[in-house]
Amino acid sequence: MLEQRIQQQFFDSADLKYAAAEPLSKSIAEAVEAVLGSITAGGKVLACGNGGSAADAQHFAAELVGRFERERPGLAAIALTTDTSILTAIGNDYDFASIYSKQVQALGQPGDVLIAISTSGNSANVLAAAEAAHAKDMTVVALTGRTGGRLGELLTDTDVHIAVPHDRTARIQEVHLLALHCLCDAVDFQLLGDQE
Repeated sequence: MLEQRIQQQFFDSADLKYAAAEPLSKSIAEAVEAVLGSITAGGKVLACGNGGSAADAQHFAAELVGRFERERPGLAAIALTTDTSILTAIGNDYDFASIYSKQVQALGQPGDVLIAISTSGNSANVLAAAEAAHAKDMTVVALTGRTGGRLGELLTDTDVHIAVPHDRTARIQEVHLLALHCLCDAVDFQLLGDQE
């Protein structure tokens, strides 16, 4: 019984990934162009999210600054989720909803990209970060679940929305990680060409 339940998790995850491959490939490609356009023009990527999405933001920044699967110079990326002194100071002095927007205001520049990750699309601090990014003339790449919530509604024509067609948080996060890996792979492919 327990093994069948575990196997079903694998099957459900695989089914969603197959179903999402075609509808998400266009938006992931658009995200690649946004990230590449920013980085090659001297800009940077800022990333944020909460919980598992915070871990995804850190994972993505690490793949850009360090490397993904191939050697290359580091690419400019900052996870806004990692500095506990900044996070607790802003949370204490202002409120938790401001922990990312204050960093975007301080660190973001026109032409930068914000990777905004929220499975529901309704995380107040991610919404505030997206609004701050727009005020800085940055592109927002939003990773959400099915409807995109309020974050989806905030996006403009120059933003990118990677909306996983599912309602369950675990499945959405699994596809978010795959989408971020696709983004890393495609950035490297665009910069370095095919692997030998």
